[in-house]
Amino acid sequence: MNDHSLIIKQVIGKTIKAIRLKQGLSQEDLAGFTEVDRAYISLIEVGKNEPSVSKIFELCEGLQIKPSAFFKIIEAEYENLKESSTNAD
Repeated sequence: MNDHSLIIKQVIGKTIKAIRLKQGLSQEDLAGFTEVDRAYISLIEVGKNEPSVSKIFELCEGLQIKPSAFFKIIEAEYENLKESSTNAD
């Protein structure tokens, strides 16, 4: 796995967790909305599992956010991390 894939997995996980916490949802709540195990949500949030695009759409529905808005957040965070790592070199 290359660095870009790892960064994207981490950004997706952190973003899902941040939105979930902002909405006052537990991992169990989100798991129930998306019909997955709570452990799966945990693995996504810590960057150990990368959800498919269709699962991201389900997660967005559970989080009550449009997928387009979610991907904009992911893109912005990814670009920020890329810039930070470039500036650190």
